[in-house]
Amino acid sequence: MELLHTPLHHAAMSTAESDTRRDLATLYRLIAHFRMTDLIDTHISARIPGTPNHFLINRYGVLFHEMRPQDLVKIDVSGLPVDAGDEESNRVNAAGFTIHSAVHMARHELACVIHTHTADGIAVACQQDGLLPISQHALRFYNRLGYHDYEGIALDLAERDRLVADLGEHRAMILRNHGLLAAGRTIAEAFVNIYYLERACQSQIKAMSGGARLNLPPPEVCEHTARQFERPTSLAYCDRMWASASRLLDAPGG
Repeated sequence: MELLHTPLHHAAMSTAESDTRRDLATLYRLIAHFRMTDLIDTHISARIPGTPNHFLINRYGVLFHEMRPQDLVKIDVSGLPVDAGDEESNRVNAAGFTIHSAVHMARHELACVIHTHTADGIAVACQQDGLLPISQHALRFYNRLGYHDYEGIALDLAERDRLVADLGEHRAMILRNHGLLAAGRTIAEAFVNIYYLERACQSQIKAMSGGARLNLPPPEVCEHTARQFERPTSLAYCDRMWASASRLLDAPGG
């Protein structure tokens, strides 16, 4: 299949942008590998280091498993393309811009934002109690998870303030009746956060489907576990997991 793309002018591109494009394209393909896509209607963005609020997001219409560095569109916080190109080559998802720009504008320490519509993520987002502290994966987010009420398709820029307020100081959030959002100080950390948030949702739906009473650890154990995940080496762990996961794409069928 021939993909829509705009040739990259490597001579004029910074090393930081080139590296971010490479890693973000890898992240898109990893999200596809772990079946966290919804055809063309979810999105991942990454801030380009050293730029005045420029970030990369997927060209609308390119499937995640197809994503290459040149398939990413550089836009500013107003959603306008930074690089020259025709309308089709610079087309992005308007709702994706609303959600991502809100986080990028408010949380400059976050390098990457991921939004997904998985079946289990949506299922938990539809439950009044949200994510339950019933698994070790879920305890990573104990008291460290925002919730944002559904307001319709995210096209209203006024929603950005409410979305940011609901995210607070967290790096993950459940968009009620909608899906999941995870962010990170690095692309690797964002990947780890969405991976474990998705796994926590999967575990919850499977545990509840059995109809048995659920066992919840005591609150003090939940908080202790969450703090363990915040150890000083957490970013190094994310880097190791990222390197290992990236090798999956090199395997046959990856």
